[in-house]
Amino acid sequence: MSSKDKKGASKYNKRVEVWGKTKKENAVFETTYEDKKLKTIWAQIVPQTGKLQAQQADTVLSNTSHKIVCRYNAGKSILIDNWLVYNGERYDINYLLNPYEANEEIEIFVEKLKG
Repeated sequence: MSSKDKKGASKYNKRVEVWGKTKKENAVFETTYEDKKLKTIWAQIVPQTGKLQAQQADTVLSNTSHKIVCRYNAGKSILIDNWLVYNGERYDINYLLNPYEANEEIEIFVEKLKG
């Protein structure tokens, strides 16, 4: 496998859903918001750090941060108010990064609350 293959499509091996709030007008013309899947992208998920948040009775809560990397064109419309879902797990976005402003990839730094 060449180094070009490692940077190519094969590293984006996870189907990740992008979710957000969308405006909706109800029957009495009030603006409401609903959670809606906006799109699905191919991405790479890289675990970064984890920390124990609290432990009570038989429940353990931990924060685990990840970096989700996708192609620039797939991720350029993602906003910090959105969230990502993979295998039924929600990942809240902390910040987005376009490394070196190269417009090749978007790095999405997320946090998953597990408990």
